[in-house]
Amino acid sequence: TWMILERWICLLNLWIKNGHVLDPANHLDEVCDVYVKEGKVACVGSLSSDKIPDECTVIDAEGKYVMPGLVDLHVHLREPGFEYKETIYSGTHAMAKGGFTAVCPMPNTKPVTDSPAMIEKILKIAKTDSPIRVYPVGAVTKGQLGEEMTDIAGMVKAGAKAISEDGKSVMNAEIYREAMKEAKKAGIPVLAHCEDKNMVGHGAMNAGEKAKELGICGITNAVEDVIVARDIIMSKEAGCQLHLCHCSTKDSAVLIKIAKEQGLSVTGEVCPHHFTMSDDQITEDHGRFKMNPPLRSKEDVEALRGALRDGIMDAISTDHAPHGAKEKNQSMKKAPFGIVGIENSFALGYTELVKKGYLTL
Repeated sequence: TWMILERWICLLNLWIKNGHVLDPANHLDEVCDVYVKEGKVACVGSLSSDKIPDECTVIDAEGKYVMPGLVDLHVHLREPGFEYKETIYSGTHAMAKGGFTAVCPMPNTKPVTDSPAMIEKILKIAKTDSPIRVYPVGAVTKGQLGEEMTDIAGMVKAGAKAISEDGKSVMNAEIYREAMKEAKKAGIPVLAHCEDKNMVGHGAMNAGEKAKELGICGITNAVEDVIVARDIIMSKEAGCQLHLCHCSTKDSAVLIKIAKEQGLSVTGEVCPHHFTMSDDQITEDHGRFKMNPPLRSKEDVEALRGALRDGIMDAISTDHAPHGAKEKNQSMKKAPFGIVGIENSFALGYTELVKKGYLTL
């Protein structure tokens, strides 16, 4: 991508030849050349050698995509505390290979990223270990226990770019409202994990015929929709920017559409697994099929694709959440929630949305 080269691109003139160029800003989707002059894209098209200076470095990108760097608003890098699952080094290097040049890691680390010191720690590790930009997200409550609000202003000063309780919802509405007000003051968005934990029970996959077939407790759409509605209403009162993470249901799209029509500062994201797979594609009771939110129905999948097409959903994020092999290689009833996707998310999105006509460049 453009920005994978950014650390040394300013030192060179580059002629990137024969790559499949994707440039959404100019609706470009074709094989052509890119000329970079002194760190800036100077020309895109079919270029002849007589138009390129002799001191230019030539890169043959045949069979590869050339595009602006991707940004993932929602990943779990696991460090600190769960390095056996993944580290900032391993995660960000994989992301670079997937075309990402910036990433926002969620705060459910161990200890939780809930203080200025923890934000500084993440940034210090990323400075030496990451080939891409890392924008930390701070927790809404201390320890993600839902009982006491964090020092949001302090975390922002230290480098946090948003707050989130991702991995769970803040069920105490009063604490959440005050946090939203603080986020408004600090000029940062609130990234919402929409899940009413009181309604989840022992659910491990979408509530539907497949769950009945496999004998697994289901998670209904209402588990998500109730909190989507609550958070939109609360963000309206607080006046904050609300971003709804990993939306998976048709009614999430409906609620976001209504919020936008009312002029609220509400955005939403969809994950590749939620617009490419439905619960009827689950072939067995295995942990690799367990993610939160779960794979939904075909009707939900189609609604999410339509919401992306119509601009109701604003972004595609991976919710990349790795675990150890032993943890995932068991029944959904016991395995942790989580799915990986940073190296193949672009391919899934481009194939399923652009090539099938849901999105255009």
